[in-house]
Amino acid sequence: MELTDKQDHLHQPVLAVARKDAAILREDFTVQQALDAIRQRGIGEKIVYFYVVDAEERLAGVLPTRQLLTAPLERRLSELMIRQVAAIPHTATVLEACEAFVLHRFLAFPVVDEARRIVGVVDVGLLTEEAFDIAEREQTNALFESIGFRVSQVHDASPWRAFRFRFPWLLATIGSGTLCALLASAYAVTLAKSIVLAFFLALVLGLGESVSIQSMTVTIQALRAARPSFGWYARAFRREAGTALLLGAGCGTVVGLIVWLWRGNGLAGFVIGASILLALGAACFWGLTVPAVLHALRLDPKIAAGPVTLAFTDIFTLLFYFSLAALLL
Repeated sequence: MELTDKQDHLHQPVLAVARKDAAILREDFTVQQALDAIRQRGIGEKIVYFYVVDAEERLAGVLPTRQLLTAPLERRLSELMIRQVAAIPHTATVLEACEAFVLHRFLAFPVVDEARRIVGVVDVGLLTEEAFDIAEREQTNALFESIGFRVSQVHDASPWRAFRFRFPWLLATIGSGTLCALLASAYAVTLAKSIVLAFFLALVLGLGESVSIQSMTVTIQALRAARPSFGWYARAFRREAGTALLLGAGCGTVVGLIVWLWRGNGLAGFVIGASILLALGAACFWGLTVPAVLHALRLDPKIAAGPVTLAFTDIFTLLFYFSLAALLL
């Protein structure tokens, strides 16, 4: 029951835990005027940053305390503030706010509405409270039990017991490696016609595996607090698809240009670059799907997801790689 309550808390609106005492200053203030305003209004005990707004009360920048205290009194805040401000939308959940702290490593975030007007502020205390709550021994054990895995299964386990628990999942790697070898042999003629494919095979496989592990790690972390459902999977898939497109386009373009400049073969560069785009798309897909399916089946994603995700990623990477090469080269 405590774990369920905790999960419900993580999915409540961030405004429910946001403070309303944000330290807001006008961008046309001088440092002296800002200090006077602060003395008059006072500040809360947890104020970390001063947020600067424009004439329409929209968030325009952030002013670190040190910069405010050391700047000349006649300087305008618009000249001192940092204009690139990371903010949390008022529609975000507590979980999404915690993810922002982990991602950006700031001490506080303003919470803004659709017009970028500040409606609250959350500080790093929110993250530490959530982390300490979840880290409690009883709730940690309950959390792992909820995904079909007890800490006691591997904690202080004998080598033989650890072997029995982990070896079956490594068979997925052995099976995929054997299948990949068969795929490579089936496209031996394609490799012989364009030897440059062999030069970049390890790189393409490495990129696919790296991205799949990144996606899998993010998914496993999300599964600790999320309740997997079709809606959750659809949202996560849209996010991963966008990430895969950007990663694939970026990596594919760079590697394709390297092939073209090095070997003088533009078509081979296009084939390798395009296969990287498809391979990273598959990597993100399997990195999301495998942990989610294992979680739904009450198997351990932390132990099983890695070998299974890499197995599927390697197979689809080689399929895209050799199929495109056979079709276009």
